[in-house]
Formats: sequence, structure tokens, C-alpha cells
Amino acid sequence: MLSGRMDSMSFHVHPLATTPGRRAPVFARNGAVVTSQPLAAQAGLSVLRAGGNAVDAAIATAAALTVVEPCSNGIGSDAFALVWDDGKLHGLNGSGRAPGAISAAALRDAGLRAMPLSGWGSVTVPGAVGAWADLHERFGRLPFADVIEPAARLAEEGFALSPIVSDAWGRGVRNMADGPGDPAIAGFLPHFAPDGGPIGVGGLWRSDDTAATLRAIASSAGRDFYVGDLAERIVAFSEATGGNLTAEDLASHRSEWVAPISARYRDHDVWEIPPNGQGIAALIALRILDGFDPADVAPFGRAGGPVDPTAPPNPAAWHRAVEAMKLALADTHALVADPAIVDVPVEELLAELHIAARRARIGDRAHAPVAVDPRSSDTVYLATADGEGQMVSFIQSNFWGFGSGVVVPGTGIALQSRGSGFSLEPGHPNELAPGKRPFHTIIPGFLTRGGQPVGPFGVMGGHMQAQGHVQVVLDTVDLRDDPQTALGRPRWFWNAQADRVEVERTAGDQILTDLDARGHTVRVAEHAGALGRGQAIWRMDNGALAA
Repeated sequence: MLSGRMDSMSFHVHPLATTPGRRAPVFARNGAVVTSQPLAAQAGLSVLRAGGNAVDAAIATAAALTVVEPCSNGIGSDAFALVWDDGKLHGLNGSGRAPGAISAAALRDAGLRAMPLSGWGSVTVPGAVGAWADLHERFGRLPFADVIEPAARLAEEGFALSPIVSDAWGRGVRNMADGPGDPAIAGFLPHFAPDGGPIGVGGLWRSDDTAATLRAIASSAGRDFYVGDLAERIVAFSEATGGNLTAEDLASHRSEWVAPISARYRDHDVWEIPPNGQGIAALIALRILDGFDPADVAPFGRAGGPVDPTAPPNPAAWHRAVEAMKLALADTHALVADPAIVDVPVEELLAELHIAARRARIGDRAHAPVAVDPRSSDTVYLATADGEGQMVSFIQSNFWGFGSGVVVPGTGIALQSRGSGFSLEPGHPNELAPGKRPFHTIIPGFLTRGGQPVGPFGVMGGHMQAQGHVQVVLDTVDLRDDPQTALGRPRWFWNAQADRVEVERTAGDQILTDLDARGHTVRVAEHAGALGRGQAIWRMDNGALAA
């Protein structure tokens, strides 16, 4: 059995990882980049090799992902980041705000009862480009243009689609092809399906427009997107096709440096970006579970014991974790919104009085969660680390598939649909309002112990993300899984809209049968990995990285 000893924690490489056909973590000495697309990871590594740091590598990877996985994110995305630098964790909220000319009342008057998923009505000001620029200004080492150039070259020279990207790309193209004849999305298919249909595995895609846009962003340190020629093109297209986005909306955009929030789980601290994101849901659930004996919430075998590849699942632990997550999400969906406009009770939600009351609600049977006010997506994730100790947890997203479907002519800019995260319910804390940031599903995570970094981690998949964070932490801290094993274990997902638990088939019949017997409505997710992808990097005490 292989094992690694770290400053902040110990973990075991799963014994089966040493057998042919099994996956183990990647070990590195001077830096690592992990993300969902190998070409984007190579872009980040090329920047590290050129003398860049982890932040430079994160920006390069994020920019490359807008090219090689546009079915999940784009230049018009939002983004969030956690950066470990010089012994401290820093948070950046790169989410954009609703246009000044839009309102919930206007959409309700137009007959809408929920936020649209596509078209201009779903678009908020894109914040990813601003987040790249702000991260680089504060922490970057190489020239910004050098960091963006690998992505521009990928767009200019083209690339072959991998199987996972091809599948998601095809679904997005088919969805847009079946959509209404909105002039705002008329440019989508010519840009992403230039031959008239989905691009198959190994098919080639390139875009001179995207390459030129990335270089304009690079040469202006991102300013062109908000106040220059690119901004003018975005606004002109908005005006011509019935959009609400104005020059003032773009010019007034600002990222926000924020203090990360945390919760103790066993002897570790788990860190998230504060609201308007859903990271607090992961912290609430972990605080609830921390009150149970470790053996009672270890999903496989027994907590902290030797690694046993044949360890049986612990169905009661799965039930407790699902119930804790249901309570956490009920509170989060009811109370989380833009803290610049709404008072979000972060401290009270994480306080022991509230946590203990929520923990007491967990019994042997499934229950319907009710939110308690304690005062009374498709996405890409990446993590980077360098040889000097800097580490980055970064996430950016267009939301559903390709986002809004709005592609600005001549630019390759596909705009996100993060506005879909707003509510149209009158009086709801997350009700759409001008200049307000929506509830966000995308959340970067970070793990520390004793004030020292363990490393960045993240899970993709809309509302799955907070639930995935909880499961990765349980597997890492209680089972001492290596990052590859923790990310690869069978997952569950509480679907709040359908009030059911979705479980990957690989969890086994014992888990499915027990959850059903406890009163959960269970749906099987047939293939492994159905409930979100993810990445992580853990730092070992000898300086090596397990990715």
C-alpha cells in the first residue's frame, strides 16, 4: 500500500490503484494543474514551465477552457476563486450583476413565472474576464498577454473534440436548434455548429473571432471587454436584438475581494466563498455531520481505519449525509442572495445553536426539509499549485450548457445565463432586481488543517456542487482517501425540485434498498460519474503534490 504523509493530513492511495486499469492520483514535484480538459491543463502547465506561478497557470487554464470546453463555460462566464498565497487564503467573487433596465415585475407582467434559461432575459454582466484581470493584477507574475496567448493559439489553430466534450457540445447544439426563433441566439449555430450539426468525437473546431477577442482582452488587461471595442459590440448587439445590457452595466462591473468563510470538520477547516454562492450549504451540512461519531457518517467501512478495498458501504451514513444536506440546502435556497443588497445571516446559519437544532431533526427516516431562518450548472473547475506554495481553486461557468445562447457577432463571445439563478417570487431574498447578483451554484473549495494548506478542490454540476463538496470532504477526512479515490467514489444527489435522492448505480443495491426503506424516493443514475466531475490537489509534507 502506498501512503503519503502531509503537513496537514494523511491519506492513503487506494490499493486497487496499483493494479492495471485502475486510476491513481498524479504525483508531481514542482507544480500541478488539474481540470476537465487535457488541452486546457497543458496550457496551464506551459505557463508554469515558462516561470509563471499558480495564479498565472489558473488564468491560462481558465482562458483555454473557454475555447476547448465552450459547452460549459466561455469568455462571457462568471467566475470565483480562492487563492492560497503567503500563508493566507484570499477570496474573489467574479460574478456579474443584473442589468439596470431589468426587473422581476417586468418579467412577471410579461407572463413569466420563472427566470428564462436562454436569451437576453437570462444574461447578467459577465464577470470572468474581470476576475482574470483582477487575479493577475494582485498575484500574477508573467505578462498578462503571455498568460492568455495559449488559449488564443488554441482558438486560432483549432483542436479536436474529446469524447466528453463532443457529447456535451452535441446536446447543447441540439437544444439550441430546437429552440424558438430568437434573433439574439441566431448566431449560435453558425458559430458552434459551422457545418450545420454537432461536431463528433475527433472533429475539428477553430475560431478566428475567438482568437482575436482573447488577444484584445490580453492586450488591454481585460478592459476592452468592459469599456472598449468589445464592450461596444456587445452593447450594439443587445440594442439590436432586444437585450437589456448597456454600456453603463458593463463599465460599472467590479469583482469583489471577499473574506472566505469556513467550518470545522473534525480536525480540518473547509473554506468556501461567502454568499451570493451556495458554498455555505456545504459548510452547514458538514457542521451538522461533525456532531456525529465519525464511524456513523463514514460512507464506506469505518472512519480512519486502514484502507480496505472490500470495505462494505454504510447505508445509515448515506442517509445521515443526505438528510444533513437537505436541511442545509433548504436554508440556503430560502436565505442566500446578494449580500450587498440583502442581509444574509451567514454567522447565524453556522452558529452552534442553529446547527444543533438542525442536527436534532435527523432521525432514522427521510423527512421533508423546511427552511429555518436562524434570526427568527454546467461548469468547469480547475486547481493549480506551484513549487513555491501558491495554490488556486478556480471555477467559472456559463450555467446551462452553452449559457444563454447569445453569441455576439464577430467576437466568439457566448454570454452566460447566470440570471437564471434569480427568483421571480415577490419578496424572496433572491428576487431579480437591477444591479443585483444572482444566487450562484458555482463554488471553489479549499481544505486546511492547523493553519496549513491541504489544497484546492471542486466539483462540477450545478446544484450538485455543495453536495459534492460534502462527499469529497467526508471521504478525504474520515476515510483518508487519496484525491483520485475520493473524487471517484459513488455519489448521491438530493434533487430538491423533485424531492428525490439520485444515486449512482455503482453505489450498489444495499445502499439503494436501505435509502428506499428509510422513506427516500430513490432514482438510479446509471453510469459512474453521472453526478458531476471534479478535481483536487493535496500537498504533501515533502513538497510533492497529489493531484
